[in-house]
Amino acid sequence: MRKVRLFALVFLLIILIIGFSFFLIGYLKPKVAGIYIETNPPSSVFIEAVQVGRTPYRETRNPGEITLKLVPESFEKPLAFYETKVNLITGIETVVKRDFGELDETSSGEMISFEKEGKDEASLIVLSIPDSAQLSLDGSQRYITPHKITDILPGEHTLVLSTSGYFERYVKVKTHAGYKLTALVQLAKKEEEKEEEPAELPEEKGKKEGPKVEILSTSTGFLRVRKEPSTLGEEIAKVMPGEIYDLLAIDERTGWFKIAYEQGKEGWISNQYARKVEEEEAKDKISTPSATPTSKLKISVTPTPTPKPTTTP
Repeated sequence: MRKVRLFALVFLLIILIIGFSFFLIGYLKPKVAGIYIETNPPSSVFIEAVQVGRTPYRETRNPGEITLKLVPESFEKPLAFYETKVNLITGIETVVKRDFGELDETSSGEMISFEKEGKDEASLIVLSIPDSAQLSLDGSQRYITPHKITDILPGEHTLVLSTSGYFERYVKVKTHAGYKLTALVQLAKKEEEKEEEPAELPEEKGKKEGPKVEILSTSTGFLRVRKEPSTLGEEIAKVMPGEIYDLLAIDERTGWFKIAYEQGKEGWISNQYARKVEEEEAKDKISTPSATPTSKLKISVTPTPTPKPTTTP
């Protein structure tokens, strides 16, 4: 009987020693916090200005506040980096997600963190950048951020945040009993749409304001258009008295006019049988506007006899 008691005491002592050892191990074991980072596109991860890896990135660290910097790896166009303070909590994994834009305001993302509470219920706090955004919870309940929900059921939930001038953001979260979940969501600002200027119609191209040339009467009933500003130049077309054309240039040596006699075609005419007119005067002379897109404008003029020129037009 005495041996049995002794054996029981020894066994109980062993149990106490083992239990106390586990307690000491758990108590003295370093407390750690977790962080998980996911970005689009992938980015380099800097913690306290030291590069520790690239996304997707997961690590356990000592609890406390850290400075996190994410530098996107983009080769097509420069994207804005992201830098923030993150408070790591013992036994909790903080989640950071980021979609990079060219500017910070055109970027989006969220930071999901937990905090232990004394109650057994789950709670949710939603913050947004910018604030006063519309919050839809699981497609039915609607609120305005910032908002706290204290009676939310543990489990998965869908958050949809939106506001004027920003893209909607969908966020999946999972609440747990005894913990407060905080979701900080940044919305991406929409780029201002630039109003496109109406395309210039072909018929409008030939009607731009500028000097014109009116063809005068000739003894031949037409005026030759030449390749060079000289009577020795190659003849490339003929124009008729009374017609009006865009004036492109004036030769300084001869005074000849360079005109656009057809769409995309140019040549020189003698200034002896043409005169320069301004846009308004040309409009007054036009009797019937042409429906065909061309730089040539026709007017009705009755040719009058003129002395025979000494040179060939």
